[in-house]
Parts: sequence; C-alpha cells; structure tokens
Amino acid sequence: MTKYIRTDISTQHVFSRRRLFYIASAEADLEDLPEEVREELLTELTIARLGGTPPNMKPWKGCGSGVYELKKDHAGDTYRAVYLVRFKEAMYVLHVFQKKSKSGIKTPSPDIQGATAAESCREAL
Repeated sequence: MTKYIRTDISTQHVFSRRRLFYIASAEADLEDLPEEVREELLTELTIARLGGTPPNMKPWKGCGSGVYELKKDHAGDTYRAVYLVRFKEAMYVLHVFQKKSKSGIKTPSPDIQGATAAESCREAL
C-alpha cells in the first residue's frame, strides 16, 4: 500500500532547496537504520529541504530555534533524526539515533549531548 504525504510544497521551492550536510557520524548512522525507517526519514528530510513541514516534525528542546527532530516508530523501537534549518541555503543533519531510554519517553542524555555537540560544531563553522 502506498502512503502519500500531504505537504505545502510548490514547484517553485524545488529550485530553491537547501543543500544538505551531515555532521559527524549522522550520515553513517542513517545508513545503518532499517530500510523502512531510513526511507521515511529521508523523505521527511527532503520535505524540510524543500521548505515544507514534515508530518512527524517537532522542535528539539535545548538547542534554540531552527532545530527539529523527526520521529519514526518501527518494530517496537523508536528512531530519531535531529536537524538544523536556521540557514536559507543549507540544512544540517546533526544526529541520527535509535532511542534506548530506560525511563519512558525521555530521550537518553548521550543522544541529547550528541545533538547539542553537533549543533556547537555547526555554529563554529
């Protein structure tokens, strides 16, 4: 069954899409995810690159404005991608990970620190 995602993207956005950059191990981490998860996260990252709002997007707390996370549940696990869209010309994938929290919905501290450290690296560029 094909799943269609409704977005507010028009053809004029295609010509002004942001360049996509991966920080640290984010690209390799994305490649290591299950195929269904990887494809959905890549689709949603593309929607964000083109100026749309991905359906599973929410603000990432702790890094200020312009930092968002995508969430995908698959086979009882939760996967996340954290990205930065503060710049008109570029979008940065800061961190991709499988949530392994032992305390309910709370994101594990190492993953928060990973996204925050990647954000710091981006600001240093």
